[in-house]
Amino acid sequence: MDSPAEFTLAEMVEMENIYKELGEETLDFEFCKRLATTFSFAANRAGKPAITWEQVQSWFEDRQKELQPMVSPSPLALKLFVDLSNNSYSSNAPESSQKPEGKKITNLSELIFEARSSRDNAWYDVSAFLNYRVLCNGELEVRTRFSGFSNTHDEWVNVKRAVRERSIPLEPSECHRVQVGDLVLGFRERQDQAVYCDAHVVGIHRRQHDETGCKCIFVVRYDQDSMEEAVHLERLCCRPTQ
Repeated sequence: MDSPAEFTLAEMVEMENIYKELGEETLDFEFCKRLATTFSFAANRAGKPAITWEQVQSWFEDRQKELQPMVSPSPLALKLFVDLSNNSYSSNAPESSQKPEGKKITNLSELIFEARSSRDNAWYDVSAFLNYRVLCNGELEVRTRFSGFSNTHDEWVNVKRAVRERSIPLEPSECHRVQVGDLVLGFRERQDQAVYCDAHVVGIHRRQHDETGCKCIFVVRYDQDSMEEAVHLERLCCRPTQ
C-alpha cells in the first residue's frame, strides 16, 4: 500500500478546485492516473517522490469524508492560504517591513514556507502540507510536515497565526537592511537546543566590515519571553519585504 503522499501546496489547491468542479468524478481510475502523472512530472516536484494514482484517489476520498462536526469546508479555504499579505504575524513590525496590503501570491510553486510549532514556539521550514481543515470558527489549519522531521512530528498549524513565507538569510553586505524595530528570525541557543524564534531589533551597533565580513552587533528582544541578546548578523534572518 502506498504511504500518504506529501502533496505540495500548489497540488492541493489544484485538487481542491478540481473537486469543486467534478465532485465524485475525481475518483475515476483514469482521471486519477492522468492527474498523478501530471503532478509527478511537474517542475515544482523535482527532487520529491512521484505521486501515484492511488494517492490522488485517496486524497479525493478523504475530501469526501470531511464532514466532521468540527470541520466546515469552505470554497475559499485554500485561497486564504496564499493571501499572505493579510497573514502578517509581523503586525508589530514597522510598516516598511510588511507586504503591500492586498497583494496576492500567484505562483504557488515558487513559494517556500515556514511554520511555527506549538511544541516550542520556534519556526521550522515546511517540507509539505499534507491536508487542511476549516474549523467551525472559520479559521484554516493545515497538517504540516516539518523539514528534517518524521511524521511523528506532524502538527495541525493555524494558517493565519503560524504559517508564512520563509525568512531570508542575509549576506554580510546586506546588514543595512536590518533596522531598529524590525521583526527578525533569530537563531537562539538554549541549554538543550538551538531554535529559530521571532525577535524584534531594539538596538544596532554599526561597525566597519573587514575581510571576514560584517562586524555589526544587533541587540534583539525575543518575543516569547522578552529576553534580550546581542548577536551578529549570521544569527539573523529577515522577513520578506515584497
